[in-house]
Amino acid sequence: MLELKLISEYPQEILATDEVGRGPLGGPVVVGAIRLFSEDKEALKNLLKFLKTKGIKDSKKLSSQDRLAVLKKLGISLSPFKQKEVISFKGIEISYITWDIDNEIIDQENILAASLRGMREASESLSKAKKNQTTVLIDGHMKLRWGKKESPWNEIPVVKGDTKSVLIGLASIIAKEKRDAFMRDMHELYPQYGFGKHFGYPTKEHRLAIEEHGPCPIHRKTFKGVKEFVRA
Repeated sequence: MLELKLISEYPQEILATDEVGRGPLGGPVVVGAIRLFSEDKEALKNLLKFLKTKGIKDSKKLSSQDRLAVLKKLGISLSPFKQKEVISFKGIEISYITWDIDNEIIDQENILAASLRGMREASESLSKAKKNQTTVLIDGHMKLRWGKKESPWNEIPVVKGDTKSVLIGLASIIAKEKRDAFMRDMHELYPQYGFGKHFGYPTKEHRLAIEEHGPCPIHRKTFKGVKEFVRA
């Protein structure tokens, strides 16, 4: 298990984070983050083995039904954005949260900056440890952005982390289901765009709807496929 290779010092606070929704033309980018504290390697190993038996994989490789089944097995609910929840397995407490960065911030900062900001803010909201006592596993190849501040954490980017790390995979599943649920709600407000089917991704149906109706308030107005139809 990757986590056991990457983390060598204990006790250790461990955070894992992933985002969903960088590619859509509408809606927020949604971050999932989890946090746990492990006293030693053996405790972490036991927890990871337990989580792996619950079917945690890259969220993109699971159907919605499978993702929801995983969350149900673990007792994880899709709480409101930015509301921390806590569960416990194998004597280890796991905190989790979803964090949204809306389309307006995405348009102001660009999607990469917004995604990294969301992962940092979600992780900050969960972290309890003092400086240099935390390892953060980040899906992708980049560390988080702190501006002029120095990161207080040991940040480890993991390319395709949602397929390699059980913890990142869990964060990915939480984020994916939360974003999809949000976009289904948006479908009720803006049914002409079909958000309940494509969840904001640039399908042919979605592009034609934008061309016909113009962008709605949750569209990303700096994205190709939307910006051409923004009325001054």
